[in-house]
Amino acid sequence: METPILKKQYTELVIPELKKKFNFKNIHTVPSIKKVVINSGYSASVDKNHIAYVSDEIAKIAGQHPVTTKAKLSISNFKLREGQSIGCKVTLRGNAMYDFLARLIHIALPCIRDFRGVPAKLDGQGNYTLGIADHSIFPEVSAEGNTATIGMDISINTSAETDEVGKELLSLMGMPFRKSSSEQNDAESSDSAEKTEEAPVEA
Repeated sequence: METPILKKQYTELVIPELKKKFNFKNIHTVPSIKKVVINSGYSASVDKNHIAYVSDEIAKIAGQHPVTTKAKLSISNFKLREGQSIGCKVTLRGNAMYDFLARLIHIALPCIRDFRGVPAKLDGQGNYTLGIADHSIFPEVSAEGNTATIGMDISINTSAETDEVGKELLSLMGMPFRKSSSEQNDAESSDSAEKTEEAPVEA
């Protein structure tokens, strides 16, 4: 089986860069992505056809059949009964995880209208969760036959111990984080300095 492109990138580029920047002495201490969890919820009052539709669409995107999540408690205000279906989720590891991330980063996210990067906020433990409002950005989803727009949360679980290391790991993997105002100003300053250096000197 051919090694996924993103896995090669992690081995050949990301590991050396992380070792250099954070002074990891042992290759086994270098953080990695452990798993990706795709979760999509829906109202407890939806019919069976919509439940089957959501499950099928998530299976197309993930390449793996999801499991149905059920309510653990009964809440009368939300007309929710214990054991009622409220969503589905799928956990990806190994090559399937790397293949999904490659499609997410290089194909799906750039399809978002007016895309300017994803939020750079991690959870405090090196893990990252991204919300997707429209599942049709994925190439596996056909525009024909779509009966509803599905939203989902994509949680990327890493072995990084801090947000700084986790963000650097994901950045090196290609995650297009949105730049802060200070980072944008620094980039603009460096660009203007380079243009000044390259400008021809008039005699």
